[in-house]
Amino acid sequence: MVAAACAATGSVPVTGQMSHDAGDASPVRLGLASYTFRNFTRAQLIGYMKQLNITSLNAKDVKDHLPMDPTAEAAALADYAAAGIHVNAAGTIYFPKDEDDDIRSKFEYCKRAGVKVIVAGDPAPTTLPRIEKFVKEYDIRFAIHNHGPEDKVWPSPLNVLQAVKNMDPRMGCCIDIGHTVRAGTDVVQAIHAAGPRLFDLHAKDLTNSTSRESQVSVGDGMLPVRGIFQALIAIKYQGHVDLEYEVHGDDPMPGVIASFAYMRGVLAGMGYKS
Repeated sequence: MVAAACAATGSVPVTGQMSHDAGDASPVRLGLASYTFRNFTRAQLIGYMKQLNITSLNAKDVKDHLPMDPTAEAAALADYAAAGIHVNAAGTIYFPKDEDDDIRSKFEYCKRAGVKVIVAGDPAPTTLPRIEKFVKEYDIRFAIHNHGPEDKVWPSPLNVLQAVKNMDPRMGCCIDIGHTVRAGTDVVQAIHAAGPRLFDLHAKDLTNSTSRESQVSVGDGMLPVRGIFQALIAIKYQGHVDLEYEVHGDDPMPGVIASFAYMRGVLAGMGYKS
């Protein structure tokens, strides 16, 4: 019966999982990936975040959200600070070159922003030892973002974990739950496998486990959101669940509002305040 229930909910039984008092603050922290509002300016992004009552941002160098240029970056950071928004991660940032200067420039960018998590896209496995040196120098966690079956290097978080298993503990992953499911990986089991090497999580939902084009508002698809939250709590996850809503780029707010409402509702159903 337990196995059947787990299959139905997408959760796994956790031995000795601690209970909590009803109304406790949620240990699952919701945030936003700025790529969601990639067609909108920073000022518009900040306005939307105020409407959503979201104060944590995974900021990307798209539009003017978090420019790589130091002067422009400082202006963006000042705007976020004035709005009470905390930049919890930077990215997705790409690392196409196995060169110190290129890698250092991106770590300096994140250092200026005061972030402790780089969400990284598609670094070559041969580049990881060089990147690891910068992780140690800057004390910034390096979270490789999996991109599903189209990504021949990092389709699943399990591929990331295999590559970094003997590296510094600050080398790990950003699990994109939609791409993980499309790669044929059980997302709840992947969260447990990642454990302390999970530094960020990008949330979305799908109606078809193999179709990238089937993305919908969180709660309207088939991803096991409650099971995902249970797994994050079980591993004592310290990062954020950043909504990355990639459809309806010119009018994302209806889907974004619905997604946060659903995730908050799941947490409330688990007895937490979000």
